[in-house]
Amino acid sequence: MSFSMGLPWSSGEEQMHQLLRVPNQDNPTSSLLTPQASFLLQRAPLLAVGTVDDQGRPWTTVWGGEPGFSQSLGSSIIGTRTIVDRKNDPVVQILIGDRDDGEIVKSEGPGKMVAGLTIDLAIRKRVKIYGRMVAAALDATEQSDDGQGDAEKSTSGQIQLVVRIEQSLGNCPKYLNKKDIRPSPVASTLLSRSANLTTLAIKLLQKSDLFFISSANADYDMDTNHRGGPPGFVRVLRNDDDGAELVYPEYSGNRLYQTLGNLLTNPVAGLVFPDFDSGDVLYVTGTTEVVVGSAAAEILPRSNLVVKIKIVEALYVQKGLPFRGTTGEFSPYNPNVRLLAKESSLSTGLKATASNVATLVKKTQITGDIYRFRFTMSRPEPYRAGQWVALDFSEELDIGYSHMRDDDPRSLNDDFIRTFTISSHPDALPAGDFEVTLRSVGSATAFLCRQNERSGLEIPLRGIGGDFVVKRDGNSVIPFVAGGIGITPLLAELPDLPLDRLRLFWSIRAGDLNLALDTLKSYPGLNSQMTLFVTGNLNQEMENKLTAVNARFEKRRMLAEDLRALDVKTWYFCTGSVLQKALLGWLVGRTLVFEDFNF
Repeated sequence: MSFSMGLPWSSGEEQMHQLLRVPNQDNPTSSLLTPQASFLLQRAPLLAVGTVDDQGRPWTTVWGGEPGFSQSLGSSIIGTRTIVDRKNDPVVQILIGDRDDGEIVKSEGPGKMVAGLTIDLAIRKRVKIYGRMVAAALDATEQSDDGQGDAEKSTSGQIQLVVRIEQSLGNCPKYLNKKDIRPSPVASTLLSRSANLTTLAIKLLQKSDLFFISSANADYDMDTNHRGGPPGFVRVLRNDDDGAELVYPEYSGNRLYQTLGNLLTNPVAGLVFPDFDSGDVLYVTGTTEVVVGSAAAEILPRSNLVVKIKIVEALYVQKGLPFRGTTGEFSPYNPNVRLLAKESSLSTGLKATASNVATLVKKTQITGDIYRFRFTMSRPEPYRAGQWVALDFSEELDIGYSHMRDDDPRSLNDDFIRTFTISSHPDALPAGDFEVTLRSVGSATAFLCRQNERSGLEIPLRGIGGDFVVKRDGNSVIPFVAGGIGITPLLAELPDLPLDRLRLFWSIRAGDLNLALDTLKSYPGLNSQMTLFVTGNLNQEMENKLTAVNARFEKRRMLAEDLRALDVKTWYFCTGSVLQKALLGWLVGRTLVFEDFNF
């Protein structure tokens, strides 16, 4: 019978706990292969594997395709037999070298460090393992890309790897985006080896919703784990003559900080980015920096913890994966993509701390879930039409740390700062006052919509920024396309626009038509310049109201033909993502200026 011994925290893990004020806790890592790990090894279709080369650089790969290629052999020893890329997989090269004749390679001394993550994305389960290589062998296989047995086209081989496990730990399902995995032939080509990122590599990063990362605690042990999020959550900080640098946000997790602890004391890491569609793969090894607090927010606004990776070597391998994957449901815990400070206007207006307070003075309900709020600032700041205001709801909504929160998963990484387009013209209200028009769609807006205007609600104001301006140069027509509440940027600019030159195309649900009537009440001359495209059930009463104010409307969705008839170079729009995508296709060749709802 085997017994698991309590493992101490590493010095790096302890430093991270102190840095982030994590309460004292025992290390839950087991010193042997747990039944949970043994079970998942046999059931999971993927195994991410990390090791360290003779220069001390970690590398990571991912193997698999179907369940059953790894299993426990007893006494905390596991065996893996699976198809791999024998030519261009850096982990295969480190463990076995160029020997592909089936000769057994035995480890000398304690054995090479091998970390792994057995993972089943379809059911969102993963277990980390670490141990020492006992032996390995690699056989070249006669398998081609077309499955016809042309060995000259194939770079595949069958690896057999035996590892004595010294640590294992189950991890939570957060940020695991579901994928159905299936095996696929390997016929790889190394397209680039560089400290820079090629165009193909950047495109892969832009679509990646996960990667695997390996780090080492000197030569004592190492860790391989998963990082996931929305597609594009890893950002390219730079890619120039001095090399390339990546950065990604560390989302709220189990607060063990095993990867980051390693990176504090041994700042090197190996990452692998698989393309589940094409079978291409990007391998990266580089030096790292863990950035905390305000310094992290300066790089990725709204982040408290980020990791930077300066690439030392990146390998882009075409068709190097022995599997493909079909994307399913994204994790409900995924926050929105956080753009670099240099990519977003948010960073130029968002202050690290709030020095101003917005007090609610008036609330107007326009439709069932659309409201207009007027606030007054404790320290009046000037603003321009087309700008946004950032309000901090954390004092009202943040309930502190919890590991899982299935009732409201996105709140775990929520800073509760919300940006709203200012819908009032600067000269329309007393100095220091502003209005926002919004729909109740989330925790912050729902909280706001529940408030009474007499409550004196005070919300810290974190900044004013943005510069969405509808230009009125010359005498040309000014087309604006709005989707629902996307009318708000235009509302602030209407007093300055020549209405006779404006053409407003507004896609709106029948239930939101009171917002259109409210807008026409304030700007009655807009009715002849506006066409409403009404979806949903338009009742006779509302139809009569629209007719009474001479509003033009169509009881259908907006079509490309509605816009293409207008021969104008520059178009403005603010819509949801579906209509925005359609507009980008409809208005090819035009200059498109747009505001979206994703800041």
